[in-house]
Amino acid sequence: MLPWRKVKAPPGHRKKISRMRKKQRRHKLGYEITHTSVRVVGSGAEPTVMSTNEARDLARRQGMDLILINEAADPPVARIEEYSRFLYNLEKQEKIRKKSSQKGEVREIQLSAHIADNDLATKAKKANELLAGGDKVKCSLALRGRQKSMPAQGELVLLRFAELCENGSPEFMPKLEGFRWLMMLRPKK
Repeated sequence: MLPWRKVKAPPGHRKKISRMRKKQRRHKLGYEITHTSVRVVGSGAEPTVMSTNEARDLARRQGMDLILINEAADPPVARIEEYSRFLYNLEKQEKIRKKSSQKGEVREIQLSAHIADNDLATKAKKANELLAGGDKVKCSLALRGRQKSMPAQGELVLLRFAELCENGSPEFMPKLEGFRWLMMLRPKK
């Protein structure tokens, strides 16, 4: 076979692809809806119950799609809207829902045993902003080299940091795990 010659697809190839696309959709559209009557919402009108054929004709006249939203309701709920716009709005609502549910996540601030006072104040200011937003703040301080022989210095730094954070209170006091000090601050109520 010569390399520049095109190979014909087997018969029925296109049909398989279109069937696959239908399976990927989450909602039934237009003629895929088999119910006798549906409650139509959208298109600027109040929700009304009508036959599925009337709803399809109404959607076609408006140049939109008839989308089955809730099949379990009695009668099933369908919406007249462009399907791509409908999916876009669903994704947008899901992002907003995720964002609002992420309130109160744990954020980490890393400190060092020999941190300057102004650097400590800057990190405490950032921690106050996070605590005011409703997030918890995990403070970690890793001891390195010669600092491992004087672990009490790390505890003192974390206690000073807790004093500078007015918007939070320690959930537990600093504790040493190996050569790492940890402390958790929660927002004051």
